[in-house]
Amino acid sequence: MTTPKYNDIIFEIKGKIGIIKFNRPKALNSFGGDILTETIDAIRRLDEHPETVFTVLTGEGRFFSAGADVKAVGNAETRSFPNIGAKKLHFLGNFTYATELLRSIIDHKKVFVLALNGPGVGGGAAWFQGFADIVLAAEGTWLQVPFSALGLVPENGSAVAFAQHMGIHRANDFLMFGRKLTAQELEQWGMVNRIFPNEGFHQRVVSFLEEQLAVNDGKSMMETKKLQNASLRDGRIVAVVNAVDALAERFVADAPLQRFAEKKKELEAKSKKGSKI
Repeated sequence: MTTPKYNDIIFEIKGKIGIIKFNRPKALNSFGGDILTETIDAIRRLDEHPETVFTVLTGEGRFFSAGADVKAVGNAETRSFPNIGAKKLHFLGNFTYATELLRSIIDHKKVFVLALNGPGVGGGAAWFQGFADIVLAAEGTWLQVPFSALGLVPENGSAVAFAQHMGIHRANDFLMFGRKLTAQELEQWGMVNRIFPNEGFHQRVVSFLEEQLAVNDGKSMMETKKLQNASLRDGRIVAVVNAVDALAERFVADAPLQRFAEKKKELEAKSKKGSKI
């Protein structure tokens, strides 16, 4: 398999381990540039790789991912539409990448390992955790989502996926109220399998997976995943589609723009107050 040239991710294969690493550390690995389209491409390549067993998704730098660039939403120009139908279709079109990204993860044949090298915010805290087969985290990792605060909804099936792992009440505390969860809390709540030291985290992840390969048959592990996901697959796809639809409806109602306007006024008021001191 020819190694492709990517701009915003690092792609490498170490034996039976395929690694996809977000590589926009200066932007905290936020979902800009080509990071998502390249991630989709890399997942597809590893899905068909004849030798790999594990697919690892992780990040370069101190953050796993800061999610979407929320400033882009706040700075978005007001666009007029001939009718509500056209407006809805416009926003649905904006989120098609998310549907394909999550579908590629849900349908991925290899054991999908999420290696949280640091904090995750928004989409970086919610998109992947619930659909990964194994979640490993570095010490100091934390996750937080501002969905409700920004007039949004839990994105890409996370409302269902998180509830499946930690229960509805805890998922609501995280997704609805924006509770910040540490790696230790995530481990206690069933979202993280193991926590590793920050120093040498990526190599520790590779070593851990190599240890599993040394004692466990790769095909057996992949078949275990297949059996687990067989009854969950359709429900997860529906959850993603429902979440995309609900998110588009929030934008149709201009809820995020209104919330951003309110937040902007609050920040400007605080700034003026501070300048007078």
